Amino acid sequence: MDKAEQITEHMKALGFSVYECKAYLALLEEYPLNGYALSKSSGIPRSRIYEVLKSLIEKQMVFEQDDGKSKAYTPMDPEIFIRKLRSRFQEIFQDLTEYAGRLYREPKQDNRLVVIQGRDNILSFLAVLIKGAQERIAVSIWDEELCLLTGELDAALARGVMLRGIYFGSDNVYEDLVPHRRLQRYMAEKKERFLSVIVDRCHAVSGVMSRGADSKATWTRDEGFIEVSEDYIAHDLVVNLYSASLDRAGYEKFETFADNVHDRFFHYSKKELEAFRELIE
Repeated sequence: MDKAEQITEHMKALGFSVYECKAYLALLEEYPLNGYALSKSSGIPRSRIYEVLKSLIEKQMVFEQDDGKSKAYTPMDPEIFIRKLRSRFQEIFQDLTEYAGRLYREPKQDNRLVVIQGRDNILSFLAVLIKGAQERIAVSIWDEELCLLTGELDAALARGVMLRGIYFGSDNVYEDLVPHRRLQRYMAEKKERFLSVIVDRCHAVSGVMSRGADSKATWTRDEGFIEVSEDYIAHDLVVNLYSASLDRAGYEKFETFADNVHDRFFHYSKKELEAFRELIE
């Protein structure tokens, strides 16, 4: 794709038609031009050129000069055009942000569960939530996902947002995330990477992240779901911090006890339980 095609795609994304893009860009190269000449230089059919010019004139992207005998067309200076366009979209975004945000934040109990499919889509959605964080982010997250959100997290921390939670990995860069103590044990049982992120106690995103395009997470603003998710992370913090505080003998005793509790709940086979106990690191 050459530069002109790329710019055309950008202008289309801003709401301009292909013919409007072609006409304006052609006029930037050579002006003033009459409709016939512009049709030839831009490749726009003669049957459409005046319709396109009328639209561009209404948008103040093109000026018409009429000397009584013929009409010629001149483009608006691109610097002024872009300034006007930027101002227009800033006003639109500001109005939309204020109005939609007010509606969205009105007190209500929203217990809907929205399923987000695909790891990239989940991470993209999380990036948006983190960019809007104002007070606190709680996470239970693996390094594979954390490393793709560091830009947004660093910016949030710079704004004064708190970050708390559990980190699954070996290269933790955030002092307020507590490393999970038994990664091999965890993966031997779960065999998947799971994620839970709570932003400002208003948004909770939880799901499985290790299946690529088949990864699936649930987003909700349900107060009960958020409360349970935060309690889960807090409980995990207690267990991991307590385990880390023990000497070797105490650590082994505690982790054996923890495996026995899990066994009573999940009913492991004897072989599974023995394998898990061997993974006391």
